[in-house]
Amino acid sequence: MTTTRSVIIATNNRHKLEEIQAILKGGIALKTLKDIGCTEELAEEQDTIEGNSFQKADYVHKHYHVDCFADDTGLEVEALDGEPGVDSAHYAGPQRSHDDNINLLLRNLAGKSNRRARFRTIITLILDDKVHTFEGIVNGSILTERRGTDGFGYDPVFLPDGFSKTLAEMSMDEKNQISHRAVAVRKLVNFLNTLS
Repeated sequence: MTTTRSVIIATNNRHKLEEIQAILKGGIALKTLKDIGCTEELAEEQDTIEGNSFQKADYVHKHYHVDCFADDTGLEVEALDGEPGVDSAHYAGPQRSHDDNINLLLRNLAGKSNRRARFRTIITLILDDKVHTFEGIVNGSILTERRGTDGFGYDPVFLPDGFSKTLAEMSMDEKNQISHRAVAVRKLVNFLNTLS
């Protein structure tokens, strides 16, 4: 008989939660910050994706004494020396507007022939006081205009290598086959399954 393991996901992002819940199947009960009474916005004050991921997981683990994981994701664009990177969510300012971020990205790439980019997700899991890290990457390129209405963030302008659809034109199932977050989550799930 398979034991169900309860793990807290350290996020208030509804879209992120939906994507991760679609991948987690059987053996793992996902609980949210709301389930443990955590209503504060988790700080992201580090200068790396890895640092932000750890900061969020560490805060929840220390303050609520639960097994948990947190993720942080950045879009890294070659021609912009890796920007927006760790600043992806607030690239165009503290308002965290997806449209503003995309508009700034497209302006900064205007006239550049190299539009290579990658999404990179880092998940930090703190389990039994031990820290584990999982990485997911999807490579692609930035289009000159938006395509698609699903997804969130930079999805409408990100075309994954080998595909004719942007992430925003894909269904949730299609996106979860290839996305950076899905790759990292599957590594996390595989690790958790070895413990049960």
